[in-house]
Amino acid sequence: MDDFTLGVLTNIGLFSFLALSAYLLLLAGEMSFGQQAFFGVGAYSGGVLTALYGVPLPLAGLAAMLLGALAALLVGLPTLRLRGLYFAMATLAAAEVARLLFELFRFQREIDGELTGPDGTQGFRGIRWIFEHGVEPAEFLLLVYGLLALALAALMIVERSRLGTVLRSVGEDPGLAASLGVDVNRFKLGVAACAGALAALGGVLFAHHNSYIEPRNFDIMLGVHSLAYALIGGLGTALGPLLGVTLDIGLLESSRVFGGTRMIVFGGLVAVLLIVRPRGLLDEQLVHRIVRHSFKRP
Repeated sequence: MDDFTLGVLTNIGLFSFLALSAYLLLLAGEMSFGQQAFFGVGAYSGGVLTALYGVPLPLAGLAAMLLGALAALLVGLPTLRLRGLYFAMATLAAAEVARLLFELFRFQREIDGELTGPDGTQGFRGIRWIFEHGVEPAEFLLLVYGLLALALAALMIVERSRLGTVLRSVGEDPGLAASLGVDVNRFKLGVAACAGALAALGGVLFAHHNSYIEPRNFDIMLGVHSLAYALIGGLGTALGPLLGVTLDIGLLESSRVFGGTRMIVFGGLVAVLLIVRPRGLLDEQLVHRIVRHSFKRP
């Protein structure tokens, strides 16, 4: 497999974590434009732990997920009181505040005779854990997809459980869910924390894949894309967001046919699908038909 293909496949895996993060909140009935903030929290915190303190990547990943969940809780406490467009705009504002904080974040130490660590708008260089430990690109690809498979398996188990039923009921009719005894606000806070942890895990892997990050990596467009991935792929199954990422990065971005028009094509695709299939390609009805047909007795 050549380096270009490896890079495309790795990016699909990395941004799938962000797409799943947005998908979780959509299931809970909330449209977030700010999941890139927690992606950035994971990237910076994971990078600092491995590059400046020599923490192994697995431990740095776990710590970053905890910080991502905590950051999501802090953002969710005031914003989840809002509804609809107000919530979406609040998450976008929170993400922009986070990006500005990344621009102000300077924390460097001398490692092997050179300064390493976040340097504001100059970015964060020297995140070399996977190179220093001899992790080949193909091995890193397997790591990304192994973790993604675990996340998918966990989400699919939840979707088929009582918790998944509660999650969808909260998203479809929070008033009815509350009347049945569900603490909707607390439940949504828990969902936001899980979504923040997922995004942070993707951010840790993103930072170590690139070895360099900067604040503009976590701008508004990343948040728009993460939401669009879930909307395109569909809300019927956790596989939907992965389909959205694959269509954009795997088909549009990696194809020379579209060139500089990729963003126009992608935006048009989102607009058409929101009209024709408002719940995405793999919506609940299609997934139900597929499952029913699969388990239908001959």
